[in-house]
Amino acid sequence: MQETQLPLEHLTKRPQFLAAAKGLSSARGAVLCQMLARDDESQIIRVGFTATKRLGGAVVRNRAKRRLRHAARQVLGELGKPGADYVFIARQGAAERPWPRLIEDMQRALLSLAPKPDTPRTRQP
Repeated sequence: MQETQLPLEHLTKRPQFLAAAKGLSSARGAVLCQMLARDDESQIIRVGFTATKRLGGAVVRNRAKRRLRHAARQVLGELGKPGADYVFIARQGAAERPWPRLIEDMQRALLSLAPKPDTPRTRQP
Protein backbone atom coordinates (compact mmCIF):
# COMPACT_ATOMS: atom_id res chain seq x y z
CA MET A 1 0.00 0.00 0.00
CA GLN A 2 1.40 3.38 -0.94
CA GLU A 3 1.15 6.66 0.87
CA THR A 4 -1.29 9.32 -0.30
CA GLN A 5 -0.45 11.59 -3.21
CA LEU A 6 -3.34 13.95 -2.47
CA PRO A 7 -2.51 17.09 -0.53
CA LEU A 8 -3.25 16.66 3.18
CA GLU A 9 -3.68 19.41 5.75
CA HIS A 10 -4.02 18.98 9.48
CA LEU A 11 -6.99 20.19 11.46
CA THR A 12 -5.58 22.33 14.25
CA LYS A 13 -8.44 24.31 15.80
CA ARG A 14 -11.14 22.99 18.11
CA PRO A 15 -14.02 24.38 15.95
CA GLN A 16 -12.74 22.31 13.01
CA PHE A 17 -12.92 19.13 15.11
CA LEU A 18 -16.39 20.04 16.40
CA ALA A 19 -17.63 20.67 12.85
CA ALA A 20 -16.41 17.23 11.73
CA ALA A 21 -18.23 15.68 14.69
CA LYS A 22 -21.51 16.94 13.20
CA GLY A 23 -20.94 14.92 10.03
CA LEU A 24 -20.98 11.17 9.48
CA SER A 25 -19.17 8.80 11.81
CA SER A 26 -18.17 5.16 11.81
CA ALA A 27 -16.53 3.07 14.53
CA ARG A 28 -14.56 0.01 13.51
CA GLY A 29 -12.29 -1.83 15.91
CA ALA A 30 -9.77 0.55 17.44
CA VAL A 31 -10.72 3.55 15.27
CA LEU A 32 -13.62 5.99 15.23
CA CYS A 33 -13.73 8.02 12.03
CA GLN A 34 -15.75 11.21 11.55
CA MET A 35 -16.17 12.82 8.14
CA LEU A 36 -17.60 16.13 7.02
CA ALA A 37 -17.80 17.01 3.33
CA ARG A 38 -16.87 20.67 2.81
CA ASP A 39 -18.73 22.97 0.44
CA ASP A 40 -15.63 24.54 -1.09
CA GLU A 41 -14.10 23.34 -4.35
CA SER A 42 -10.79 22.44 -2.73
CA GLN A 43 -9.26 19.04 -3.51
CA ILE A 44 -7.40 19.05 -0.20
CA ILE A 45 -8.18 16.43 2.43
CA ARG A 46 -7.99 17.84 5.93
CA VAL A 47 -7.37 15.38 8.73
CA GLY A 48 -7.16 15.48 12.51
CA PHE A 49 -6.30 12.95 15.21
CA THR A 50 -7.31 12.71 18.82
CA ALA A 51 -7.15 10.35 21.78
CA THR A 52 -8.96 10.77 25.08
CA LYS A 53 -7.46 10.33 28.53
CA ARG A 54 -9.47 7.14 28.92
CA LEU A 55 -6.86 5.42 26.74
CA GLY A 56 -4.12 5.95 29.28
CA GLY A 57 -1.28 8.31 29.99
CA ALA A 58 0.39 10.70 27.58
CA VAL A 59 2.77 8.03 26.28
CA VAL A 60 -0.09 5.71 25.29
CA ARG A 61 -2.16 8.52 23.76
CA ASN A 62 0.79 9.84 21.73
CA ARG A 63 1.65 6.36 20.48
CA ALA A 64 -1.95 5.77 19.41
CA LYS A 65 -2.07 9.10 17.52
CA ARG A 66 1.30 8.43 15.84
CA ARG A 67 0.01 5.07 14.61
CA LEU A 68 -3.23 6.64 13.36
CA ARG A 69 -1.31 9.36 11.50
CA HIS A 70 0.88 6.82 9.75
CA ALA A 71 -2.09 4.58 8.88
CA ALA A 72 -4.06 7.57 7.54
CA ARG A 73 -1.21 8.51 5.19
CA GLN A 74 -1.42 5.02 3.73
CA VAL A 75 -5.20 4.68 3.54
CA LEU A 76 -6.52 8.14 2.67
CA GLY A 77 -4.83 8.15 -0.73
CA GLU A 78 -7.17 5.55 -2.12
CA LEU A 79 -10.22 5.80 0.16
CA GLY A 80 -10.30 9.47 1.15
CA LYS A 81 -12.69 11.91 -0.52
CA PRO A 82 -11.03 15.09 -1.78
CA GLY A 83 -12.61 18.16 -0.23
CA ALA A 84 -13.54 16.43 3.04
CA ASP A 85 -12.48 16.75 6.66
CA TYR A 86 -11.67 13.56 8.59
CA VAL A 87 -11.13 13.13 12.31
CA PHE A 88 -9.71 9.84 13.56
CA ILE A 89 -10.27 9.10 17.22
CA ALA A 90 -8.17 6.39 18.86
CA ARG A 91 -10.25 3.87 20.76
CA GLN A 92 -9.19 1.37 23.41
CA GLY A 93 -6.37 -0.82 22.10
CA ALA A 94 -5.27 1.46 19.26
CA ALA A 95 -1.75 1.72 20.66
CA GLU A 96 -1.27 -2.08 20.89
CA ARG A 97 -3.40 -3.34 17.98
CA PRO A 98 -1.46 -5.34 15.38
CA TRP A 99 -0.60 -3.12 12.42
CA PRO A 100 -2.53 -5.04 9.72
CA ARG A 101 -5.68 -4.99 11.89
CA LEU A 102 -5.34 -1.24 12.53
CA ILE A 103 -5.06 -0.60 8.79
CA GLU A 104 -8.09 -2.85 8.20
CA ASP A 105 -10.10 -1.00 10.87
CA MET A 106 -9.32 2.31 9.22
CA GLN A 107 -10.17 1.02 5.75
CA ARG A 108 -13.49 -0.42 6.92
CA ALA A 109 -14.40 2.83 8.68
CA LEU A 110 -13.62 4.89 5.57
CA LEU A 111 -15.52 2.51 3.30
CA SER A 112 -18.60 2.72 5.49
CA LEU A 113 -18.51 6.53 5.21
CA ALA A 114 -18.22 6.51 1.42
CA PRO A 115 -21.49 7.32 -0.35
CA LYS A 116 -23.09 4.37 -2.05
CA PRO A 117 -23.09 4.78 -5.86
CA ASP A 118 -26.84 4.25 -6.32
CA THR A 119 -28.26 6.05 -3.27
CA PRO A 120 -27.66 9.67 -2.27
CA ARG A 121 -26.62 10.04 1.35
CA THR A 122 -28.47 12.61 3.42
CA ARG A 123 -27.87 13.61 7.00
CA GLN A 124 -30.76 13.10 9.40
CA PRO A 125 -31.49 16.09 11.65
